[in-house]
Amino acid sequence: MKVKLLDCTLRDGGFLNDWNFGKYNILTIFNRLQNANIDIIEVGFINDSKVYNINKTINPTTKNFDEFFSQIKKKNSMVVAMIDYGTCDIKNISAPNFLDGIRVIFKKKDIDNALAFCKQIKDLGYKVFVQPVSITTYSDKEMLELVEKVNVLKPYAMSMVDTYGLLHKDEMIKYFYLMNNNLDKEIRLGYHSHNNFQLAYSNTIEFAEIKTDRELIVDGSLYGMGKSAGNACTELLAMYLNENFNKNYGLNEILEAIDIDIMKYKASYEWGYSLPYFLAASNNCHPNYVKFLQNKNTLNVASINDILKSIEFSKKLTYDKDYITKLYIDYQTKDIDDSEAYEAIKNEIFNRNILLLGPGRSVISQKQKIKEYIKEHDPIIISINHISTVAAPDYIFITNNKRYQHYANVFINQVNDFKIIATSNLKPLHDEFDYVLNYGKLMNKNDLIGDNSMSMLLTAFKNMQVKNLALAGFDGFGNAHNDFYDNFLTFSNMPKDMDLFNEAIANQLDEFEQYMKIDFITKSKYKKLKEVANV
Repeated sequence: MKVKLLDCTLRDGGFLNDWNFGKYNILTIFNRLQNANIDIIEVGFINDSKVYNINKTINPTTKNFDEFFSQIKKKNSMVVAMIDYGTCDIKNISAPNFLDGIRVIFKKKDIDNALAFCKQIKDLGYKVFVQPVSITTYSDKEMLELVEKVNVLKPYAMSMVDTYGLLHKDEMIKYFYLMNNNLDKEIRLGYHSHNNFQLAYSNTIEFAEIKTDRELIVDGSLYGMGKSAGNACTELLAMYLNENFNKNYGLNEILEAIDIDIMKYKASYEWGYSLPYFLAASNNCHPNYVKFLQNKNTLNVASINDILKSIEFSKKLTYDKDYITKLYIDYQTKDIDDSEAYEAIKNEIFNRNILLLGPGRSVISQKQKIKEYIKEHDPIIISINHISTVAAPDYIFITNNKRYQHYANVFINQVNDFKIIATSNLKPLHDEFDYVLNYGKLMNKNDLIGDNSMSMLLTAFKNMQVKNLALAGFDGFGNAHNDFYDNFLTFSNMPKDMDLFNEAIANQLDEFEQYMKIDFITKSKYKKLKEVANV
C-alpha cells in the first residue's frame, strides 16, 4: 500500500490572507516543503479574473507560475495548482513547464462540463486531479455515476473532498469503499479534509490505513492553515507516515516552515476548530449561515442552532443571504396583541421625562452629568439590554436573547426593583416579563439597523406619543473593544462598516425628532453626525 502526502498551504491557506504570502515567503515555504521530501506541493490557484502579482499564489495563467518559479530548482516533489471550474479559460493553460499537474474542483451541477474541461487539461499533458467538492451532497447512486464518468477520463487521481468537514469515520469509510471498489485501478484516490469536527487528522490517518492496492493521496497544510476550520496538519501527517509507513519526510524542515513562515499569520488570522464551524458542520450547512446569525448579535447559541436546523435540505450547502434573512426574521417575529402593554406603559410614563441608559463608556466617564440630570429632572430611567450600574433603572428594555440569558437569574428572582419590557422574540424562562411588545412591528426597514434596540424602543415611544427623551451611554460604534463600559456587553461580531451603521442611527434619530425632543446627556457619534448633517 502506497501513500503520498500533498501539502496545500500555498493554495488553501491563501483563503485567509488573500493569497498574499509575499514573494520570499512563497519561495521559502516551497523550498522547505521540497527539502522535506513532500510528495506533492500545491502552489496556488489559477484564476483568470486575477492580475499577476508576484506576492500572491493566485494568478491568471499557468505561465505566471512558470515565470515566478523559474529560478527554483525542482527536486523530486510533484508540483500542482488548482482551478475552481469556471474561473479559468483553457486558453490560459499552456503546456506543462513548472507545473506537473492541475487539480480541478467543481460542484455537482457542473460535472459534465468540468470533466470535459479536465480532458482538455489532460490532453495538454498535465496530470489531472478530479476534485468533486462537498462529497457529502452525493447520494450513493450519484457518486457511482460520477465514478463511471471519471473512469472514462482516466485522470491521475480523484479525491474525496469534505469541503465543510462533515464526515465522521464511518461515513468517510463508506465513501472510500464506494469509490475504491468502482474506480479504475490505475486512478489514485485522494482525501481532502476540513477540521469542523476536529476530525481532519484522525479521519485522514484512518483513510491512509485502509487496505488497498491503490495508491492513496492525503492532503495537509502547515499548522492546518486553511479555509474555515482549516485542514489536517502536514506536520502531524508527516510524523505519522514516517512512523507507520516508513516515510522519510523532513520534520525539521516542516517545523521551520511553520515557525518562521506560518506562525506570523496565526497572529492575524483565525483558523482551526471553533464553535461557529462546529455549528455549521453539526447542522450540515454552509458556515456563512452561522456567520450571518452571529453577526446579528441578538441570538444565543441555542437560538442559532434552532434556525440552522430549520434550513431546507436543498439550501443547506449553498449560501443564500435572502433566505437566511427571512428565516431570522420569521424566528424573531412572534405576532402578538400588545395593545394592553402599550396602554399600560404609556399610562405609567405619561408626561414624564425619560432617560435612556445605554452601555457606552461615556456612562462611566460622564457619570456626574447623568446624576445631575437625574437630580434636576427626576426622569423615568430605562436601561436598554443591560442592567445599568450608574443609576437604578425603573425599567429594563430587553430585545437581545444573549443579554437576556446573561441576566435571566436577576430577572427571574427580581433582585432589583424594576419592571421588564421585553420584545416578543424572547422566551421567558419563568413569568418575569411585565410587558411584551411585538418585535416585528418595532423593526426598522433599514436592514443595517433593523433590530437595533434603541431604534426599536424609540419606535415604541413614537407610538406612545412620548415628547421628551434624554440619551446617555449611546456613544456610537468606533472600536469594538472600547465602545462598552463592560467587556461582557461587547459584541463579538461588529458591523463591517461601523461608520455606515452610525450614520443610519443618526438619520433615524433625525426622523424621530419630528415627534419628540431628544437630548444627548453624554458624548455621542450620533449627535456629531446629526449636527454635521443639519449644518
